[in-house]
Amino acid sequence: MPNPLYFKPLRFESIGLGRDMQTQDLGGSISQYIELIIFTRYGEHRYNPEFGCEIWDMDFELIQSETIWEEKLRQSLLRSIKKFEKRIYDIDIDVHISEINKFYPLRNVSEIKKRVEIVIKGKLNKTGEHYTFTTSLFLSPLSA
Repeated sequence: MPNPLYFKPLRFESIGLGRDMQTQDLGGSISQYIELIIFTRYGEHRYNPEFGCEIWDMDFELIQSETIWEEKLRQSLLRSIKKFEKRIYDIDIDVHISEINKFYPLRNVSEIKKRVEIVIKGKLNKTGEHYTFTTSLFLSPLSA
């Protein structure tokens, strides 16, 4: 019997109520782990300071070249995913920055934010199936 992949956050109250904890498929588990890599700053993980990615160090940088910034983040993610997420291979990452203009009519204020779209493609080691993960983040302050 294969090891179950538990949905995070873990809900331990289920055990107290006599129910099994919620499980998920392999793709969902990989997606949650990649999100954890993206949202963890280098040095934040007590037992492995190399876990995470560089987006936290780059968040408030003045972006002079979007191409260089995108490539720096792409390389950081690629290194971390190759090192820590061993359930996928043949990994390809696309990072793209765009500007979002949002107008708030009640305050008569226009707000421009930078949005980073991250697309990660690969193949599952177990089956060879294609895997895709997509997320968008807003910079300064970083939010999902």
